[in-house]
Amino acid sequence: MFRSAAFVIALLLAPAFASAQVGDGRLKKIKESKTVAIAYRSDALPFSFIDDATKQPTGYSIDLCRRVVSVLAQRIGVEGVQIKWVPVTLQSRMEAIQKGQADMECGSTTVTLSRMQQVNFSSFIFVDGTGLLIKSDSNVRQLADLGGKKIGVMPGTTNEAALNAALKRSVINAIVVPVKTREEGLAEFEAGRIDAFASDRVLLLGLGSKAKDPKKISLLLEDLSFEPYAITLPRGDDDFRLAVNAALSQIYRSGAIGEIFQNWFGALGKPGPVLEACFLFGSIPD
Repeated sequence: MFRSAAFVIALLLAPAFASAQVGDGRLKKIKESKTVAIAYRSDALPFSFIDDATKQPTGYSIDLCRRVVSVLAQRIGVEGVQIKWVPVTLQSRMEAIQKGQADMECGSTTVTLSRMQQVNFSSFIFVDGTGLLIKSDSNVRQLADLGGKKIGVMPGTTNEAALNAALKRSVINAIVVPVKTREEGLAEFEAGRIDAFASDRVLLLGLGSKAKDPKKISLLLEDLSFEPYAITLPRGDDDFRLAVNAALSQIYRSGAIGEIFQNWFGALGKPGPVLEACFLFGSIPD
């Protein structure tokens, strides 16, 4: 069923992907400067973080964006395009794109309608959900078991909105505790000052590897939200967005996405059906 639907979409949109039109936007700037500015975060393991050995940005989203830049360079006919890495935080990532400090942001940013008022997004690059880090030896089996307990979350994130909505919907009287970073959340959790910590499930898996004793922590099976990730792009530059999506389409169709996924998530097995559908629907031909 997915392949039939994707085929119909491909027939409708194929003419739009014939070539990358340089125009007067960022593609022209990239062609003239031979440089792409990519915003990255150092705290979004395994999507975007700093490799301890090389001291360079790495991760699933970083590897994918490197491939995107390579395809973009081919499509606009420029050799040797360099990447300028722009460090950003959870709070500054949107502003960096809005103010032109970076051409794209590659990390674990969830696409939302409210964020579309500030920035634009590429096709989806990953699909996750808000999860909860809990103690392995606790009696917590569902969100309702956290009634009266403290749950840490980073303010201003989609995780915070998902957590508050889930608590309200299920009439659960838990105490939501703000934490500045995931590392702080883990520290508070391990010290027993909070009973659970909410974040994207895959990010919690990466965070768990930093725990003092990973065997003492686990993830609640219940998902609190749907979190589609994408490359953050500037608003008002349709040619650039089209070129990025065309590059992603080529990567998805070539099978390179399987290599990137295997490199970072091979231990988790194959992509789930929702993520496979994400790659399938992003595989629009030229």
